[in-house]
Amino acid sequence: MSENIVITYETLYDILRREKARPELQDLPNNFLEDLISYIKKKKEILESQESKKSIFTSIEVQKTRKQIENIEKIIKELYERRESKIIQLAIISSRTNIGTEEKRVMLPEEQELYEEIAGKLNFFRENILYELTLGNLPKVELKHYKPKDLKITEKPNKSTKSLKLLCDIPRFIGTDLETYGPFKDQETIEISPDIAELLVKQKRAEET
Repeated sequence: MSENIVITYETLYDILRREKARPELQDLPNNFLEDLISYIKKKKEILESQESKKSIFTSIEVQKTRKQIENIEKIIKELYERRESKIIQLAIISSRTNIGTEEKRVMLPEEQELYEEIAGKLNFFRENILYELTLGNLPKVELKHYKPKDLKITEKPNKSTKSLKLLCDIPRFIGTDLETYGPFKDQETIEISPDIAELLVKQKRAEET
C-alpha cells in the first residue's frame, strides 16, 4: 500500500479477509508492524483503565475489551500464518526455477529476511544434494548446516517474576506480553511478571510475598 492506514479492529479484519481471499501476497505499509504494536498497547491501556474502576458498567466494558483483544490476537496469528505460508511457497518456487519473485516488493522488511533465509537454505541443499545425485555422487551435507544458529534462532531470555498473594478473585486477563493469565482465586499465591505484579498491587488486588 502506498498510503498509510489507521489500524482499527475493522481494518485488521479487512486485511485478513483480503489475505485469505487472494492467492498472492497482499501489500502492507512498511510501518504496519509499528502501527499494530501501538494499536495493541492502546487497547491494553484502555483495559487497564477499565479494570481500575469498579462498577457494574465498567465490568461489562472490561469483558467487551478483553474479548476484543482476544479476537485481535487471533486475527494477528492467522494473518501471520497466511502470509508465512505464501512466503514459504514463493521461496520454494524461486529455488526450483532460479527466478526471483515480484511479490518480494510487497513483503515487509522482516518478511523479506524470512524469504531470503528460506530460499538460501533451499538453494544450498538443492545444490549439495540434487546436483550431486545427478552427477552420480553421494551427497555430502555436513550436519552443522542443520544447527539452529545458522537459522538465526535465538532463545527467549528468561523473564524475572514476582511472587504475589492474591487478595481477591481475578478473572482471566491479557498481560502486557499478550499472554493470557488466570483465572486466579482469592488467597492464591502466584508467580507473575514484575509489570503485571506492580499493577495488581497498585489496584490492591494482591500483595508481595
